[in-house]
Amino acid sequence: MPASSCTVTGLALIGEEMEAEPVRITVEDGIIVSLEPFSGRPERWICPAFFNAHTHLGDTVAMDIPARGGLAELVRPPDGLKHRILASTPRADLVAGMRASIDVMLATGTMGFADFREGGAVGVAALREAAAGLPCRPVIFGRDGGEREADGIGISSVRDVEHAEALVAEARRLGRLVALHAGERDPSDVDDALSFEPDLLVHCTHATDRQLRACADADIPIAVCPRSNWVLGVAASAAHPPLQRMLDLGCRLFLGTDNVMFVQPEIPQEMAFAATVYRLPPAEILRAAVSGSALLGRSSVLEEGNFANFLVINPNKSNICFSRDPRTTIVKRIHASAIEQKVLTLK
Repeated sequence: MPASSCTVTGLALIGEEMEAEPVRITVEDGIIVSLEPFSGRPERWICPAFFNAHTHLGDTVAMDIPARGGLAELVRPPDGLKHRILASTPRADLVAGMRASIDVMLATGTMGFADFREGGAVGVAALREAAAGLPCRPVIFGRDGGEREADGIGISSVRDVEHAEALVAEARRLGRLVALHAGERDPSDVDDALSFEPDLLVHCTHATDRQLRACADADIPIAVCPRSNWVLGVAASAAHPPLQRMLDLGCRLFLGTDNVMFVQPEIPQEMAFAATVYRLPPAEILRAAVSGSALLGRSSVLEEGNFANFLVINPNKSNICFSRDPRTTIVKRIHASAIEQKVLTLK
C-alpha cells in the first residue's frame, strides 16, 4: 500500500548493516519519523523494499521463446533476436507485458527498477504508460534516440554502439544519468566504459582486479545479474561475476535480474541464487538488493528521516516461522505469499 501515516512493530533489518532489532516504526507523510525499541514479542519481520537495478522489461513479450545462440545472436543490438521480436510486437502487447512484469516485481517486494528501454522515445513512453499508477518507480535508461525523454542513457557495450562519446556528452549536457553494459562477455570493453565516468556499470562479469579497483575508487556502482549471466553462458562458476572479489576491493554492488526473456524479474530469486552459488554473507546480498534505490536519489534502508519503503513479512504463513536467523531466511527463502504488507512511498 502507498505510505502515508502508520505504525508497525516487528523484528526489523535496521540501517546499512541490516541488523535485526525489535522496533516500532512510525511513518508520517511517507517518512520514517521514529524507530523505537519494542519490548514485546515481535510477530512480524520488517525488511527494506527491494530495488531491481537492471531490467529489460520489454523482453517480457519474448519470454522463454525457444532459441539457441550466444549473447550476440540473442541480445546484441540492433539485430539480435530480442530486437527483432520487439520491433514486430504491437505497442499494446508491449505495454501489457511490461506492466505484467512490474506487477510481478511489486508482488515480490520491489519498490523500483532501472530499465534499459529500447525503441527510442516511443519505447520510453510505453514503459511510462506501463508503470503509470503503480507504486514501483522506474528509472529509465533510454536508447535508440529515446535518451532525451528518459532519466538517462543506457548504452550496450561500447563496441556495439557508434558515436558513444557524443551520446554520453549529450546526456551529460541534459543532466541525465549514464549507464553502460561492460565486461559481460570479456574485459575488453570495461576500460572504455570507465572512461565515460558512468553513474552505473552493468555486469562486469569478467572485469579484472584493476578495473574493479577503478570502479571502487570512483564509487561507480555495479549492477550484477548472476542468473542472467549463467543462462546466457557467460558465467559457469562463482568466479564470474566475481562478487566476493568485488566486495573485497570495495565495489558498491546493486542486484538486478536483466532480461525477462530469460529470467523472471524477482529479486528474491536473485538473492537466493547469489547466496547458494556465490555464498556471500546475507547482509551483503540484502544491501545489494536494496541499494539500487540510490538511482532514484534516495535510500530505502530503515533509518529515521528516510522515505518509508519496506515490507512486512508474516513468518507464520509458512515454515519460515522456525527460522533461527530471519536475515538469512529472507535472503534464501522469502516468497510473495509471506509478504503481508508493503509500505511504499511514491514521492
